[in-house]
Amino acid sequence: MFDARYSIRTHVAGSLRSTDVGETVTLAGWVHRRRDHGGLIFIDIRDRSGLVQCVFDPDASGVAFVTAERVRPEWVVKLTGTVRPRPEGTVNSNLTTGEVEVIITSAEVLNMSETPPFEIDSAIETDETLRLKYRYIDLRRPEVLDAFLLRDRVTQRFRKSLEHRGFLEIETPILGKSTPEGARDFIVPSRMSPGEFYALPQSPQLFKQLLMVGGVERYYQIARCFRDEDLRADRQPEFTQIDIEMSFITQEDILGMMEEIMHEVMREADVDLHTPLRRLTYAEAMSRFGSDRPDLRFGMELVDVSAVFAASEFKVFAGALGGGGVIKGINAKGAGDWSRSKIDALNQVALDSGAKGLAWVAFPTEGDVRSPIAKFFTEAEMSALREAMAVEPGDLLLMIADATDVANEVLGTLRLRMADELDVPRSGFVALWVVDFPMFKWDAEEKRWSANHHPFTRPFDEHVELLQSDPGAALSYSYDLVLNGLEIGGGTLRIHEEAIQRQALAAIGIEGDDADEQFGFLLEALSLGAPPHGGIALGLDRLIMLLAGKQSIRDVIAFPKTSSGSCPLTGAPGTVSARQLREVHLRSE
Repeated sequence: MFDARYSIRTHVAGSLRSTDVGETVTLAGWVHRRRDHGGLIFIDIRDRSGLVQCVFDPDASGVAFVTAERVRPEWVVKLTGTVRPRPEGTVNSNLTTGEVEVIITSAEVLNMSETPPFEIDSAIETDETLRLKYRYIDLRRPEVLDAFLLRDRVTQRFRKSLEHRGFLEIETPILGKSTPEGARDFIVPSRMSPGEFYALPQSPQLFKQLLMVGGVERYYQIARCFRDEDLRADRQPEFTQIDIEMSFITQEDILGMMEEIMHEVMREADVDLHTPLRRLTYAEAMSRFGSDRPDLRFGMELVDVSAVFAASEFKVFAGALGGGGVIKGINAKGAGDWSRSKIDALNQVALDSGAKGLAWVAFPTEGDVRSPIAKFFTEAEMSALREAMAVEPGDLLLMIADATDVANEVLGTLRLRMADELDVPRSGFVALWVVDFPMFKWDAEEKRWSANHHPFTRPFDEHVELLQSDPGAALSYSYDLVLNGLEIGGGTLRIHEEAIQRQALAAIGIEGDDADEQFGFLLEALSLGAPPHGGIALGLDRLIMLLAGKQSIRDVIAFPKTSSGSCPLTGAPGTVSARQLREVHLRSE
């Protein structure tokens, strides 16, 4: 709501309606468009709320008409006039202010503008680097600004929903200690402690756990987080998450509460999230969709056809099954008439994703089969394959014979690729929980176990003993919130006993003095009456990107970085002076 008591204007441009006819108003904003009709000058004035048409008539506007003759787009002006109905036949139904116009009696130029580097128009396609270099100009475009209006509404709804449920908003430090949390830290040298460094937080993980030990019981924070990792459309080096932690709860308590909150939040974007949300275990999600963040807006599920080829004489299939692997596939309906070159491109995708190769069988028309391997199949195998994969004319079967994990992941990649290639409809919003993640994953390069979420995740009670005997078999109280194939949130129950926390750290190679050096403060806190607790962190940028219908989180971050991590606007990252380096006890090689 606009409060005219604290402004040089009485109204905002986008608020004027037919009910304001006859009122004298003062507006201030940017000249969006100027049209000289030979005797009358029309200027659309734009501010954050929208725009309205203003009319300059030499008889009614006086000296203001002279001002209107010289103003140009993006000049900043202050206009005073009277609201009147638009003449019959000139109503603009595309504008919320389209029924009225303002006949101007006074005009003041507040600032002039050089010609902008690009037009302030939603329909204009502009190079992204240029847009980011002049982001303050880009923000004037209505479609860009709309994303931030939505972001504000969603963020405020989160605050209200959490406050209603007894959460306290508490800030945690930005300068902290480097700890292993899955990605590289951004490090900050300390002038006062030569040779020592702070780390920017990948998340407030340890501090929010300490708040639970401190008896806060329910905490949240709109937290800035930092990760030094390769960028992509849904990832930035600095990002915002809704960080939430609760004491004295179970996993069911967290999931149930978050479903209520997400339902309330998404209504701000006119999205009706149907609850309770569907749940898949991690194992089921990987087996059926080849991803721990499956997009359930379309089918094309993975099908295990190992039984079909259990006695196959085709060496590739027999070898995979003999080595303990599987044969799985997807049915890409509508791709049966694809050329060999297009299918070969899919084979390269499979190879790049870690498979040894891609097997395929095409059914372009009724009774027609194309495949370099079909000659190795018996009639019974081909019949069983058709039945298992619900084959119809026009289908293309893509199959991987390999270790189970490899087959799942490669087919998951191909599933998304084929959905894009075939323009499979993916409308609306479909959310789900993926639960019961493995506690650890094997790091082949380091030849050791690493934490799947983070090393503070609580294992299933019945799996605690596996932390020492078989870490790879331990499952955890963990859960990811997935929306339209993107992870928009993730969380876990936390370990709240010192002994179990030491076992979890030991499983990833951090024990003894190393554990005390890196996590001594946490271990000590857990020994001093830590309550059962858990939480979740929601990626605000990703959520807004989806709700706003954008393809990149850069579109919903005010001043984002490019894919190379640079800022075209400020030139960051940049060099610093030799003096600055000396002050923090560093030198440049």
